[in-house]
Parts: sequence; C-alpha cells; structure tokens
Amino acid sequence: MPTLSSRASFWTAAAVAALALWSSAAPTLAYPLYEAQWGISSADATWIFSAYPAMLIVVLVLFGNLSDYIGRRNTILLGLGAQIIGTLVFAFAPGYAWLIIARLFIGAGVGLALSPASVAMVEFAAPGKKESAGSVTTTATAVGLALSTLVGGALIQYAPLPLHLNFFVLAAVTLVVFVFATALPRHNPAEPAGRWRVRPIAIPRGSRKLFGIGALTISAAYLCGALILPLGAQIAHTLAGSNNALVTGSLMAIFPVMVAAGSLLTRTWHVRSLTFTAGITLIIGLWLFDLTGSVPSLALYFVASALAGLGYGLSFTAGLTILTRFAAPKHRASMVSGGYLIGYVFQGGAAPILGAITTGSGIRTALLVGAISYTLIFLVMMISARRLTTPSPEVAAAA
Repeated sequence: MPTLSSRASFWTAAAVAALALWSSAAPTLAYPLYEAQWGISSADATWIFSAYPAMLIVVLVLFGNLSDYIGRRNTILLGLGAQIIGTLVFAFAPGYAWLIIARLFIGAGVGLALSPASVAMVEFAAPGKKESAGSVTTTATAVGLALSTLVGGALIQYAPLPLHLNFFVLAAVTLVVFVFATALPRHNPAEPAGRWRVRPIAIPRGSRKLFGIGALTISAAYLCGALILPLGAQIAHTLAGSNNALVTGSLMAIFPVMVAAGSLLTRTWHVRSLTFTAGITLIIGLWLFDLTGSVPSLALYFVASALAGLGYGLSFTAGLTILTRFAAPKHRASMVSGGYLIGYVFQGGAAPILGAITTGSGIRTALLVGAISYTLIFLVMMISARRLTTPSPEVAAAA
C-alpha cells in the first residue's frame, strides 16, 4: 500500500482516535445484560470498566514517550493490534474474568495508540490549521463514542448474539483502520537521539504549570466519563424508565453528539473561555443527572446528557489544546501522554468508587456524591484556567 498523503494521514489518525473511544465504550450497553445473565453487580461492572484505565495508566507510564522514538505509525499499529485482541476476547468471553482480561488489552491498545494519534493529527494538519487539531481530535473521539452507543444498542436489541456481534463488528472496523495505518508516513520531527528505553514521562520545567492546568482540564472530562460510561445505561434503565437497548443507546448518544458539537462550534475560542464554559455546563449537567433520581424522566435525562456532553467536549478540547500548543515538537508525546495519564488516574479511581456506592446505597446516592465531589473539582479547574497565557514565541513557532 503506498504511503498516505498528509491529508489522508490526518484522517487516518482521526479514525484511530475514534476507535479508542469506540473500543473503550463498546461494553457500555452490555453491562445490564452481563448483570442479568451472569449475575454480576454494579460494582463488578465498574471494576470491568476500571480495568481499562488501570492498564492504560501502566502503559502511559512505561511507554508514554515511545512514539517519539519509534515513530507515530509503529506505536499506533501496536495499539490497534492490542485493541483487536481485546475486542475478540470480549466477543468470545465465557465469564467475568475474561471481561477483565479483554479490558486490559483494550486499555493497553488505547494507551499505545491514542497519544501518538493525537500528536500525529497536529503534525499532519494543513498549514494554518494546527490549532484546530485539538477540536478535530475531540470530535473524532465523540464520533467513536456515538458509534459505540448507537451500533451497540441496535445490535444488542435487534441482532442475534447480543453479547458477541457488537464486538465482531468493532474488530472488523479496527482491522480496516489497521491496514490504513500501515501506510502512515514515519513522520516524527525533532526525534530524540538514541534508543528508546523505559523512563518517566518528561515534562519540561518551564511547561509544568501549564501541564498541570491542561491535565486537570482533561481529567474533568474523564471524570464525567467515569459516571456516564459505566453507569449511563443503568441510569437510563432505572431512573428514566428505558427498557430498550437502542433507545438507551440513542439517549446516551446525545452525550457524544454534544461533545462533537461543542468542540466544533468553539474551536476558535481561547482556552480560558473554553475551560470556564466547560466547568459551568459540566456542573449543571451533573446536577440534572442527580435530579433524575427524584424526577424520573427521559426528557430530563436527555438534557442532562446534552449538557454533560457539551462540557466534556469543551473541557477535553481545552486540555488537549493546552498540552499540544504549549509544547515543543520533541516533547509533545510526553505532554499529551502525561495529560491522558492524569485523566485516567482520576477516571480509574472514580468509577469503582461510584460503583461501590451504587451497589451499597443505590444509584441516587452515587449520583449525589458524584455531583458534589465533581463540582469542587470543576471549580478548581475554572479557577486554574485564569492563569493561562499565550505560548512562548519559540513554542508557537515550532508548533
């Protein structure tokens, strides 16, 4: 296969980013079936979910700068290969333990592929459009998340093999993207000298304050995901009265649709404005989710999902923009990997806690605890964003 052009490479990297969220969210609508057919609890379901960020964290710590040495293409291929394995393990899983193993493979795959794909989109972006790469990355991940809920909902509700066919389709799509990724250029400006070895993610001293703000902003988005992804289907079923997997998937799809809409419509905003607006919409959205505990309503669930999705999109775009625009090319992979690492630490910790509260005290209590604790974190994010400045001339020129 001939080497792809910069434009084709950009969109192939976007497809890799989309698959990262599709594969991570693919089991979401299957959790109620696992609970019904295999007898697992809500806490068990959130442990399945948490295996993914746990492995992803390990991979980011050990291999966060790998693509700076062996190239974006090779690292992406390793990640997609692991995602295919994990998806097939899900498809053939005979029991609970195998679901954990599947999530570990998918976590490893996303940990390897998502950061270099995000960086590659900046590097392959057309001249003058590098600043919009963050919003396109966010949109791509939103498309992947929407596909996971809509395709998954349709296949689980109406197709045969509801616990299997969803994953076969995802594995086939991932294989197609893998083939295209083999034709990516080995494009890696300012590649460090020497061989790669395991080392801590290196954040340049002068960028650490900005890195902290960017990582916290990404973490805010991922905390929202820790509530929506493992518990969203149960929220719709228990609180909003939805018994149809496709209806539930469609309701959950408004979340990624608003992620994409918010990212695209605000791509010219300054990151301070993005972050402040993200915090406001996330807070309102989460408290509306809490309100569904007292007022079960599909309409209320719809509005809550829309606002939470809008906040997620703005927050993720702002964080990714900070981490890519404020970093020199040779540090981009480390900066982005570090941001994802912090985000997944937050997500991996929040999901099992919320799951345990749901199992022990009910989903309404979990929603209330999540709304209170998340509000405090979102307020800190909004205050921190006031310290943002423009990139230095050196970094801006290198970008």
